[in-house]
Amino acid sequence: MVEKTFTITNDAGLHARPATALVNAVNSFTSEVNLEANGRTVNLKSIMGVMSLGISKGAEIKITATGSDEEAALEAVERAIKTEGLGN
Repeated sequence: MVEKTFTITNDAGLHARPATALVNAVNSFTSEVNLEANGRTVNLKSIMGVMSLGISKGAEIKITATGSDEEAALEAVERAIKTEGLGN
């Protein structure tokens, strides 16, 4: 298992467009990828799960990946977060 924590810096938080980009970034991987925020954990491959968290600016999120391509999946999430201007 690999994990990394990010802080959301986008004024709009994790809204629909960047949430979709994150989901699309991990859908091609076989690893299980989860997003934890606000005391809840959801499957990052589920747009409804991600949107249900209501992640706002300043929130810390933790991404965990478990599986044969976990490192690549986590790298894809990190790229998407930077590309979408979500945080660091």
